[in-house]
Amino acid sequence: MLRYWQLRRDGEIVRVAARQQRLIAVLAVHGPSLRIYLAGLLWPNCPEPRALESLRVSTHLVTRQVPGLLAKNGPMLALDPAVQVDLHRVRALLQDGSAGFGQAARALLDLRGAELLPGWYEDWVVFEEGRLRQSRLWALTTLSRSLLTAGDCEGAAEAAVAALDIEPLYESAVRALVIAEIRMGNSASGLLAYEKYAVSLWQEMGVVPSEELVKLIDEVQGPVHPQVHSGRKTPVDYSAVLVPQPLPHGLDHLLPVGGGEAAVASGAFAEGHPGTEGGVAVGLDPRADDKRPAAGGSGGTGGGAVVDHAVT
Repeated sequence: MLRYWQLRRDGEIVRVAARQQRLIAVLAVHGPSLRIYLAGLLWPNCPEPRALESLRVSTHLVTRQVPGLLAKNGPMLALDPAVQVDLHRVRALLQDGSAGFGQAARALLDLRGAELLPGWYEDWVVFEEGRLRQSRLWALTTLSRSLLTAGDCEGAAEAAVAALDIEPLYESAVRALVIAEIRMGNSASGLLAYEKYAVSLWQEMGVVPSEELVKLIDEVQGPVHPQVHSGRKTPVDYSAVLVPQPLPHGLDHLLPVGGGEAAVASGAFAEGHPGTEGGVAVGLDPRADDKRPAAGGSGGTGGGAVVDHAVT
């Protein structure tokens, strides 16, 4: 049922109609089930007597076309215990691969793009696909951490990327990827992974990365520069601030660069300032007080992002 629906017997493909496919699929996913439950799940918009009759017809057709596939036990219906289901094997891999290595871990990575019954949009299929995605996300992230502990940074990076293919905003996977890249000597790749995550997180959720992840990036980029503020030195966390912010008059969003101390955007920053056509350097004004709003923002506290200079 992963990637596509297919039934095989002794290596030969067995073809059955769509209604029989649905019955076989739901039994493969849910296991032994009450007939009345199956009828309601497969024919939710039909009255109960009609749904049960449809189930009876489907059961009869499957029994006739594929003898031995179904196991009947009064009100219960199931697949024969000898039937092998790829979904069951993947669920076993999710449990084994999340804690270890070897063949199970490799198979888990190879199956990272395998969706459950793609093109099936019934509610029970969508629900099960969501459960499978979450299980794979957790398992791949845990696998990445385990590989980091074992010193396999390349494998850890691969597992983290596979997890991010499922959920790009999963910070645990981002952190594992950044650590793996840094340990392999690819600091630039680690910073790029972080910046891509920070930009997407701000655009989609309006929040910034966690302090733990920011501290990890600060360790790579070097300590933040102290700024004199209210008579005392206070470390300024640039990387947590310089993420995309909405700017007026069509200016593109900010992009974190370098140590997070500046960003460059193109276009005119404000009407009536033709001299700002071209690149606009944006950064933190160390003289800004706590009430100064961010550039293009609607207010807020803390030193805001302001125009430092323009290049025409």
